[in-house]
Amino acid sequence: MLVAGTAPLVLPSRLFGANAPSNQITLGCVGVGHHGKRVNLVSFLAEPDCRVLAVCDAYFDRRQIARRLVNERYDNTDCTTIADFRDLLARPDIDAVVISTPDHWHVPMTEMALDAGKIVFCEKPTLTIAEGRRLADRVKRTGAVFATGLEDRSVVHYHMMAQAVRNGAIGELKHIQVGLPEKPIYAHEAPVAVPAGFDFNLWLGPAPERDYTPQLTDPQVWRQIRDFSGGSLTDWGAHLIDTAQVGNFAENTTPVAVSGKGVTPKDSVNTVPQTYEINYTYANGVTLQVVSDQPSIRFEGTDGWVGNKGWRGKLESSNMEIYRRKYDAATDQIWPRPRTEHRNFIDCIKSGEQPTYNAESLHQLSTVMHMGAIAMEVDRPLKWDPQAESFDHISANALRSREQRKWA
Repeated sequence: MLVAGTAPLVLPSRLFGANAPSNQITLGCVGVGHHGKRVNLVSFLAEPDCRVLAVCDAYFDRRQIARRLVNERYDNTDCTTIADFRDLLARPDIDAVVISTPDHWHVPMTEMALDAGKIVFCEKPTLTIAEGRRLADRVKRTGAVFATGLEDRSVVHYHMMAQAVRNGAIGELKHIQVGLPEKPIYAHEAPVAVPAGFDFNLWLGPAPERDYTPQLTDPQVWRQIRDFSGGSLTDWGAHLIDTAQVGNFAENTTPVAVSGKGVTPKDSVNTVPQTYEINYTYANGVTLQVVSDQPSIRFEGTDGWVGNKGWRGKLESSNMEIYRRKYDAATDQIWPRPRTEHRNFIDCIKSGEQPTYNAESLHQLSTVMHMGAIAMEVDRPLKWDPQAESFDHISANALRSREQRKWA
């Protein structure tokens, strides 16, 4: 989606002109574990007009595996491994940074990358409402190129649903139902020595200090710990709630009221609710219910419904002819579907346009999820002012931000 009125973008002069190496955009990838390697790194390696120069991770073994992938792709031995991302940010030959770290690092690392003059592609979500607003404001003020690593706006299933709803194919939208998967419960583990080849202090970064335990850095585990993430609500929710936002023309705003109940497992590593039901109301009267169940989404309108069950599941509808409708590009109420979020990022670096998934959208989506988490924590219905970005409750407002650990 193109966003009008943004500041002009200032890009490195070496990207263009006779001295440019085939106009390739140079990348440094920070965080090359499961998603960072198998999705983001592999996807950028497939694009001919960018080139990965360095890979960075707090784990030695992950750096080596990622380096081999890069060198095999380019048939050379040029890729550099870097242990500390600050050393990567200091390199003047790297134009853009791909951040695929745990959630607590997303915004702080992005801000450091922007300070270093880098273009940024970063995974979702934010960790708090306050840091999301800070990032979105900075990107808007400076005109920086920032894209979020969220694929849903490129996935045909969700694009077709949102397109149908935005174009009135189910009449007036009334309710959205979203299901998110329940995650496992993890038992406490005794602390052990930090493995050789792993910088645990750097991995923790701004998160509270704690002992290292064997499973802690497994994404399935740290995502269930509030210090690092928000459970399936902010993991899977980033996908399906984004589609809900888009279908409701709400990608750049939030609901105005929220209530929720959740159950956090006792005597476990988990510190976020495993099961929950959250209810939202938007200013236009549309309601959204998010429950722990299975991945699913359903839009209900006055003239029918559309939805699916499972990630990229088969499209369903009260009338399947809805999906066969064609829309005139001049009047279509949704932007064209990008091929992938990675390709969209590269294209926007070159064109100066805003990515389909920008910093403001990331902030608004993350805010919706954080609103639900905060409502469950204070255990009371809350009203939310989307303009002031504040609740009608002191304790809830205090949860919009968190202190960060000083680290070095």
